[in-house]
Amino acid sequence: MTVLLDRPLPAARPPAAVSSRPRPALVRDPFIDVLRLFGIALVVLQHWSIPVLSYTSGHIVTGNAFATPGAAAITWLTQVMPLVFFAGGAANALSLRASLPSATSTGPSPSAPGRSAVSAALHAAGPAWLARRLRRLAWPVLALAAVWIPLPHVLLTLGLPAQPVEVGARLAGQLLWFLAVYLIAVTLTPLMLRAHARHGLLVPALLAAGAIPVDVARFATGVEWLGYLNILFVWLAVHQLGFFHAENRLTRPVPLAVGGFGAAALLVAYGPYPMSMIGLPGAAVSNMAPPTLAMLAVAAGQIGLATLLRPYLTRLGRHRLIGWAGSRIMTVYLWHMPALFLVTGVVVVGFGVATPAPGSLAWFAGWPLWLALLALAIYPLLRVFTRFEQPPALPYGKATWPGMLTAAALIGGGLLTLTVAGFAPGLTPVAALVALAGGLLLTAPAART
Repeated sequence: MTVLLDRPLPAARPPAAVSSRPRPALVRDPFIDVLRLFGIALVVLQHWSIPVLSYTSGHIVTGNAFATPGAAAITWLTQVMPLVFFAGGAANALSLRASLPSATSTGPSPSAPGRSAVSAALHAAGPAWLARRLRRLAWPVLALAAVWIPLPHVLLTLGLPAQPVEVGARLAGQLLWFLAVYLIAVTLTPLMLRAHARHGLLVPALLAAGAIPVDVARFATGVEWLGYLNILFVWLAVHQLGFFHAENRLTRPVPLAVGGFGAAALLVAYGPYPMSMIGLPGAAVSNMAPPTLAMLAVAAGQIGLATLLRPYLTRLGRHRLIGWAGSRIMTVYLWHMPALFLVTGVVVVGFGVATPAPGSLAWFAGWPLWLALLALAIYPLLRVFTRFEQPPALPYGKATWPGMLTAAALIGGGLLTLTVAGFAPGLTPVAALVALAGGLLLTAPAART
């Protein structure tokens, strides 16, 4: 999630080929700052708001408020992971270009002069850039793992019911799916930026086209795991669109918004896709896990809408509060679920207070109090763990592609393992932690420039 971690961001600028003129000073891109902050804040708000919880006979039962009839349509705007991937693509393009020699830049035209020089510069600068990205991605997760690996054992020893503890431990790791997928996009950024310089819009078009046969095969055969191939096609396509924002080339937001949401409506109306853009309990099909063509269409609609609102969001992004919150957003993302488990343990398990029926008067009346309790719970976690937003500085050294790709594989494997298994008692989360630490050690020689 380097989009959450890269501060400051260079400002978006028009495309260029090879230029010998000095680069302008690097400043933040307020639009990207707002998108990343809005995206993660809305994810947290959803995770805190949609659980339907009750506790009886030593077991906690969970549901989803969006399963309420008619609520699924809201997810077309509240499922904002596409905006986070889009902002990440822009941030990655801007920062990688900033790491190139001052006389080198990427351009969208396949015939742009100096194309081989651009490719060579991206290849040379890529390992050190990737090392810094990997460190800022993985370092905060070490603190999360250091707390959660022993925590279930401690809670069970204190006599807490086993089932709620295991549910919480597993869910605490599931939110890392985003980091695991985003790491793929980060690792491929030098390659995808070269492809962008050569082929422009053809790259996201081909990625979007690749999602079609994946969905056809998934729904025709009923083999659900085939759909996970769309992790590459859908999320890389959205990430690739961020490159166009980095060049100020998203100049027609209205057709993009109308076309994206319109295509999604047609796919839901006449295809096998559900209305909801988040997974719902008992649903036969999810648009999110794995992502579908409908999710990609909604992503296009959201990007078009956000780009249409860019002047207003840019002004908002210049507020000091955005910078303050942005420096803590990774910590909020990693620790908002532990805050939820803490409040749930006290209110639902301890006092036996079940969630009112979603959408009822009691639900709306209790929602502000519920959010206030969660804000109180996460505040001390922010005070303690925000310091892990910045990895420690290490000596100078030289990064290589084999070393950094190995580091990415180890960190990605650790994140994926925690996503699937969580922090449930056993050796699996320990092995994931070892993989994360090993990947970080491999990045050490290039941690500083």
